[in-house]
Formats: sequence, C-alpha cells, structure tokens
Amino acid sequence: MTQGGAARRTVLGAAVVAAGAGITGLAAVPAAASGEGGGRGGDGGFRDLPYPTVIGHRGASGYRPEHTLGSYQLALDLGADVIEQDLVPTRDGHLVCRHENEIGGTTDVADHPEFASRRTTKSVDGVPVTGWFTEDFTLAELKTLRAKERIPAVRQRNTLYDGQWTVPTFEEVLRWADREGRRRGQGVPPAGGRGRVWLHVETKHPSYFRGLGLGLEEPLARLLRRYRRDGRDGAVFLQSFEPSSIQRLSRLVCAPRVVLLSAANTRPWDFEQAKDPRTVADLVKPEGLKWIAGFAQGIGPTMDLILPRDAAGRLGAPTTLVKDAHARGLLLHPYTARNENSFLPAEYRRGTDPAAYGDALGAFRTYFEQGIDGIFTDNPDTGLLAAEAFRPGRRPVNG
Repeated sequence: MTQGGAARRTVLGAAVVAAGAGITGLAAVPAAASGEGGGRGGDGGFRDLPYPTVIGHRGASGYRPEHTLGSYQLALDLGADVIEQDLVPTRDGHLVCRHENEIGGTTDVADHPEFASRRTTKSVDGVPVTGWFTEDFTLAELKTLRAKERIPAVRQRNTLYDGQWTVPTFEEVLRWADREGRRRGQGVPPAGGRGRVWLHVETKHPSYFRGLGLGLEEPLARLLRRYRRDGRDGAVFLQSFEPSSIQRLSRLVCAPRVVLLSAANTRPWDFEQAKDPRTVADLVKPEGLKWIAGFAQGIGPTMDLILPRDAAGRLGAPTTLVKDAHARGLLLHPYTARNENSFLPAEYRRGTDPAAYGDALGAFRTYFEQGIDGIFTDNPDTGLLAAEAFRPGRRPVNG
C-alpha cells in the first residue's frame, strides 16, 4: 500500500462480528473479512488505498459545480484518492448523478418554460420539498438542462462554470473513470486493478424511490457488473443513509459498503417506515456498530459524531466512536470538510466573511488526529496537503 497504515489495515481486516437483529423483512448478511475468492462482503481492495483516504465530495465541489464531469475531473487531477457520486433515477429508470432528486438549485430547469408545469411539491422522506424532480423527467429531457452552482452566495467564483456541463448519468461516469484509469495506469486494463479510479457511490432516498417503482440497487448492481466493478478489484465503495439499501446491495454485488450516519437524534428513513425505534445515537453504540459490521465494512458519520461542537460552534472532547468502530473492524469515512468559514468549527474561522477561507488545514489536521480512515471534502487539495503528515504512520491521538 502507499506509505503508512499497513498495520492499521491489518487490524481492520480482522473478522467482523456476525450480524445482529435486522430491519423488519431484511435479515442482515454476514460480512466476510478478507474478500478472497470474490465472495460477497469482500473488502474490494480498499486496504490498498492511501491512509488517511481523501474523498472528493461530489467531485471537487469547492471549485466546480457539484456532480459534473468537470467537478469529477478536477478532483482526480488534484489527486483525490476516491471520488463520490450520489445517484437518483429518471422517470425512465436511468441513474443520474445529483445530490438530490430536486434539481431547481443545481440546474437551469427554472429557465426552461417547457418544464414550468412540472414544478410541484412532494414529500421526500417525510419532508415537503418544492421544485422539479428527476423522477418526473426522462433522461432525454434531463439532458437538455445544464448544471449550475448550488450555493452561489458562498462560492461565487464557481458560477463562472454555470452551464458548462450537463447532468451526467452514472454510466457516463463509469466510462469516464475507465478511460482515466487506462490513461493513468499506462494502458493496464481496468480489471487489472492498477490505475483504477476509485468511486464512492451513494443511493439517495432508496425507500422513497422503491415506493415509486424506481428501485436504485438493482440497476446500480447491473451497471457495476457491466463495467466489472462488482468484485474485489472493483474500486468502488457503496454507501447509503438507509441500512436496508446497504443490506440489499450486499446480496447483489461484492464491494465494500458504508452506512452513512446523520445527527445523533435522527432516524434513518427506512427505520421510520419499518417502525424501528433506533436512532443514530443507538447505531453508534457498540451494539449498533456490531449490527452494522454484519453487513458493511465501514461507517460514514457526520464529523459531529466524532468531534461534537458546543453552542458556540467550537469543538469539544472527542467521543469514543473511532475506537468503538475500529474495535468492530469498521473503517470511518466522516463528512464533510470544507475550506469556508461558514463550514468550519469556530476556532478555525478567520475574519467575519462566511465565504472566506479559514484555517482549513488546521481543522483537517485535528480531524485526522482522531484516527479516522478517510474524509469527504469539497477541497481535495487541502485534504491531501493535510493528510501528508499522517501518511507515514503517525500514531493518532484517539486511535
């Protein structure tokens, strides 16, 4: 593997604990530790990634409109180890890359009078949302739109690139990743492992879409198989805020899987629907982590679950989540590190402009000191610079 971290990966490669009780109607599947022989639940080769791993959050979304081929390309050019995609479906069943199915804030759909009548209000995971939704558009219709910056008040410079790219399908991203992998691997076939572009793929609102007859997991698995990314050398993580989606994927493909975890007092939407009383606070306890380790190889917690913030926005004492997750053989890919003051802990902000950069390097270093295995960031170059001090195998303070 690249530089340090081998010993830590060996520890994380120990056999994970068998699954506990599952969501109603979806029994958990034991997760194999080694991944040898291509069996379900393998590690997908993720132990060969640099440690800590820097994941381009929606590409390089600190510099380009998110979830565009331009954003993904820049993240790769900046050196990101892994690049993230969020998947939602079109009306005709194609998987496209958008952070949300509502696209009023990330495309120019409001400027298209032919689609004005499609503006509507829907309940998505119990929350009323007004706008335009991918599931109401065919792929051909969606391709007439252009992507734009989601938060222009914070990232005014990114608006320079509004209209430069369309909404990519996930298949287009797979083709792009294979082309880049061949180029960077000096012609080695992608299935050979070397040079592959790693992806971190999230199923968005999977229960909501399954209720519409647009299940995400099956078409995702078909694409991964088609592009030879469903095995140990697939160079892909699969992630979701809904554990049942990860359980379903564990039965469809062999790839490392990550359960995303939001605020402690929240409940995954599939838990809400199944009347499962557990909250995220329950899932980050040792028993909850034991359950997750039965069908996943990692967790993606909000950073607040590792380093809580006080009422003034300053970082408090770390929790035991890193230690507890590692004890269950789970890696941690927390989210999301950004350069702007508005996103940083109070002690790392500089000046009063929320859009100005603060001491992001200092914040990154504090995050890495906790012993996390990787991090999602809108600014991969910042994350990589901070990660260099930790890659030779420096002992984390909370590991």
